[in-house]
Amino acid sequence: MLDLWGDQVAHGWVTGDDEFGRHTRLRHDLRERGERSVLGVPCTTTMRDLEAPLPEYQGRGRRPKAPWHSVTEWRQSLPGDAWTHLTGRDGEKGPVAIAMVKRRVQTRIERKRTGPEEWLVVTRRPLTDDRALEARASRDATDQDAQHRYQYYLTPTEGSKVAFKEPSLGELARVIKAGACIEASFKRGKGEVGMDAYQVRTWQGWHHHMALSLIAVWFLLTETHRGQSLTPALTLPQVRYGLSLLLLAVFCPLGVDYICRQVQRQ
Repeated sequence: MLDLWGDQVAHGWVTGDDEFGRHTRLRHDLRERGERSVLGVPCTTTMRDLEAPLPEYQGRGRRPKAPWHSVTEWRQSLPGDAWTHLTGRDGEKGPVAIAMVKRRVQTRIERKRTGPEEWLVVTRRPLTDDRALEARASRDATDQDAQHRYQYYLTPTEGSKVAFKEPSLGELARVIKAGACIEASFKRGKGEVGMDAYQVRTWQGWHHHMALSLIAVWFLLTETHRGQSLTPALTLPQVRYGLSLLLLAVFCPLGVDYICRQVQRQ
């Protein structure tokens, strides 16, 4: 898709869940294309911290390098003040709070070879927060402790010909949430507009079905947001007062506009 349409569709990032990020070849190809990406990786990914203090040199042999760990083991060794707390844009249930940490690392690739430098991004959210902020495809996409849930991502430090500017945590949080919103839109399309209920025999028919389904999802999302902004929720006293006015209207016609104005004043 990037080969055919990448130049015609303006984009800044490529994002995906751990089903994409676990394939080191895909990360390599995106890096060679000069694409900035944020891809989820499993919690079993092996890495070494390039910013950690090196072991003491004993004076003989090669100088030691940072040891290898799984990303889960490395995360468990972090001090409490290593996390940066961010508040993202409002979700359906209010502002989204998330804690993040970013570190320059190397990971193992095929045949246990050492991969290029990348930024490892770890997100932390309370277990009580069940909102779909981050996409995941498998069970090992996340791990958790008694209070929090963690997810892991890799983003390249450079492309084939140019070094990338180090992204801020705010920008990374925005990209991660955008990927989850895309996943949620597809899920809504399958559940509400029949995106996966197609019976076509040609690619042209499939594309027509998907285009109409996405337009329908866009309409539903637009109406949802419009309703949230134009139709404020009524409190229980307002509901009671409105019902009393409706009952009075049987004996003294007041008009719908008058009743609505009176309820809003309450």
